[in-house]
Parts: sequence; structure tokens; C-alpha cells
Amino acid sequence: MPAVHVEDLSEKDKLKMEVAQLRKEAKLQRQQVSKCSEEIKKYIEARCGEDPLVKGIPEDKNPYKEKAGCTIS
Repeated sequence: MPAVHVEDLSEKDKLKMEVAQLRKEAKLQRQQVSKCSEEIKKYIEARCGEDPLVKGIPEDKNPYKEKAGCTIS
């Protein structure tokens, strides 16, 4: 399927695309930010002990640790 460049479309086609996008967005179920942010915070806090970015990776399981140094003599 070839890519569609918006610049190449007529004004009528651009408006049709915009209306189609707005119809999709209008169907989305929305929630209050205050409620969602609390749920996200609880989710993150419940899993932070498993997160390697928070607690780090054990040396024996770290695939990126340096295997051996290089010595030039």
C-alpha cells in the first residue's frame, strides 16, 4: 500500500480524513486524569521491586557486563 502524502490531497479529502479521525476519537471511552494517575501510580509502586531500572541487574545475570579486559603490551 503506497504512502499517502497529506500535501498531495485535495482540501475535500483532507477534511474527510479529519472527520474520520474525529469520529474515531469521539468513540473512545475517556476517564478523568485524577483517577487514571492514581491507578498508574499504584501499578508502578506494586511492581517497582521487579523493575531492573529501579533495583539494578545482578552481576551474574547482566548480559551487558564486560567479559574481560583488553591489555596491550
